[in-house]
Amino acid sequence: MDTDALARCADEPIAVPGAVQPHGALLAVTEPGLDVVVASANAADVLGAEVTGRTLADLLAPAELDRLRAALAGDLAEAEPLRVSPGGRELDLLLSRSGGLLVTEWEPVAGAGQAGAAWHRRLPTVLQRLSAPTSLEGLTGVLAREVRALTGFDRVMVYRFDAEWNGEVVAEDRREHLEPFLGLHYPASDIPAQARALYATNWLRLIPDATYTPVPLEPPLVPGTGRPLDLSGAVLRSVSPVHLEYLANMGVTASMSVSLVDRGRLWGLVACHSYSGPHRPSSADRTAAEFLGRTASLLLHTTVEAADRDHAVAVTRREAELAAAVGRTPRTPAAALVDGTLTVLDLLPAAGAAVRLDGRLHLLGTTPPADRVAAVVAAVLRAGGATDRLTRALPGFADLTEEASGVLAVEVGRGRGDFLAWFRPETPREVSWGGDPHTSKVTDGRLSPRRSFARWTETVRGTARPWREHEVAAARALAGHLGEAVLARAAEDDRLSAALQRTLLLEELPKVPGVALGARYRPSEADVVGGDWYDLVPLPGGELAVVLGDVAGHGLSAASVTAQLRHALRAALLRDEGPAAALSALNQLIGALLPGEMATAVVAQFDPATGAVVLANAGHLPAVHAAGGVGRLVTDGRGPALGLLDAVTYPQAELRLAAGDRLLLYSDGLVERRGRPLPEGLEAVREAVAAVAGEPQEVVDGVVAALDPAGGDDVTVVGLARV
Repeated sequence: MDTDALARCADEPIAVPGAVQPHGALLAVTEPGLDVVVASANAADVLGAEVTGRTLADLLAPAELDRLRAALAGDLAEAEPLRVSPGGRELDLLLSRSGGLLVTEWEPVAGAGQAGAAWHRRLPTVLQRLSAPTSLEGLTGVLAREVRALTGFDRVMVYRFDAEWNGEVVAEDRREHLEPFLGLHYPASDIPAQARALYATNWLRLIPDATYTPVPLEPPLVPGTGRPLDLSGAVLRSVSPVHLEYLANMGVTASMSVSLVDRGRLWGLVACHSYSGPHRPSSADRTAAEFLGRTASLLLHTTVEAADRDHAVAVTRREAELAAAVGRTPRTPAAALVDGTLTVLDLLPAAGAAVRLDGRLHLLGTTPPADRVAAVVAAVLRAGGATDRLTRALPGFADLTEEASGVLAVEVGRGRGDFLAWFRPETPREVSWGGDPHTSKVTDGRLSPRRSFARWTETVRGTARPWREHEVAAARALAGHLGEAVLARAAEDDRLSAALQRTLLLEELPKVPGVALGARYRPSEADVVGGDWYDLVPLPGGELAVVLGDVAGHGLSAASVTAQLRHALRAALLRDEGPAAALSALNQLIGALLPGEMATAVVAQFDPATGAVVLANAGHLPAVHAAGGVGRLVTDGRGPALGLLDAVTYPQAELRLAAGDRLLLYSDGLVERRGRPLPEGLEAVREAVAAVAGEPQEVVDGVVAALDPAGGDDVTVVGLARV
């Protein structure tokens, strides 16, 4: 479709057409003088008197003028049409204001259709019928029937807009011989945005004769302003020629519409058509029709809510049951959502669901491939959290139509990457349009409406059942409960981890004859418990085993593994078979009892009597031996980290500490820094140990101060010397 023509259609000055329809006359007058400033060219014929250079006081009887001035003193929005008789012709006078002028519209009473007093006496019964239905179908059905009975049109439809402003006929009352339009759809281009804006503020529009010739306003510009008169609020406003062509193509000879507005937003229209000739309901009947439309508008929200209430209650109940299950098992919230009798997939109507907690993804039902779920969820969260047309609205997911045309995603916590998500497959729909919506043409540079309105059906692909508001609310509520449970569990884990780790730290260093010791432990500034530990184990033969280790991970799980490894290594060392044998035994224990866990450790077995040191290293950073002002990295005796291989025989290194020598063991928190290669960090440790003199505690403190390690990880340092 020609985009320039669409733009011209959107810019058409429908609020200032410079003309009115010929079934009445318009006079724009000053206030309070009521001098005629602008008049429609047919004013003299309609009023039976010349209007140029005159005031309304010249046209109205004194009693009529008094009633007019009383109406002007009040709220014109509440003013009833005034019945007046200028020149002996009975007219209905309607009032509004525009651009500082009073706009008066004069409509002959003769020739208007009259429902009669009988219908108006039925108004209380009609209102009762309108408010009785508990479904949208019932409400709109009553509205269509009663508006047709009131106005006498051949067909009355209730027309609802979707999110993209396409329309659907959801209710209809018609003469029996007419083809049904119920269920037909109409493209958004049938009612451009500027026309919808007028519908949202001007509740009723009437075209008694769609073949009319517009009557110009004289003068075309309001004197003294250079601008045309704004007729947005005028009943007689001439309509767009494109719309008249549209009606002609439908065979409509007269039309009327009443707006339906739900909480300030245009929801739809009551569209009335006549096919048998011009038709003009009276002013009183039009007012009654508008009143029915306004009443129905007030009922729309509660009626839709009532229809959804049972489903919403069921969803809320399931959300509460899942939240309770999470509360009963706060340490395993994922299991509560995916393994119970009621799962997260049962919360909402969906074909699949995904739960990602603590970095682990759990899938239920039909979902996108596991390696693409995170990307889908991230895209949907950026787009607002819910879509019923993923493959049409967001790029990169065209192949997921069958699994995830509809996606609802909610974040669990903030910045953790955890989420809940539900997936709905494509639901192909047959949509029947009132004519092929793609056949509008551009004629003479303007958009021309399609000529055929015969039922035209197409299959819409790539869309899923839309997510309802209460479904989105339930998903967010469950995510909120889950986030609170995760935070509570994390706080409890931190408390338990800190308490457990405190039990692993020595309150004071042991007194071992011939050995000087120093130690320093500094926890992470992020208040996250790490896996560092150290131990000093006096052996039966008078030797001392110095241990420093690091378990992979953080938090309670790392702290609990650390406790098990510390005690197991102690037991292995007390067998007095040497550091290598103790590490081999510890590696076997991890493989048998703690599969999947990994740790590093270094053990230095020191004989105070001789100064001999036997050292074994399981994937840990090399110890530093400082002698004579020179530091050396002890790279011998190294083997793989604990837990990597099933059976390992670790090598041992031997060295001797002379008087004044120092041996330093440390964790990776001392040396690792973002952007610095590990060899540079090890070299910095070696130089710092060589540069600091004094007792082992002074060396330990001096090295930590010199390297000033970052606070993102635990730092553990142990030093010893022979005395």
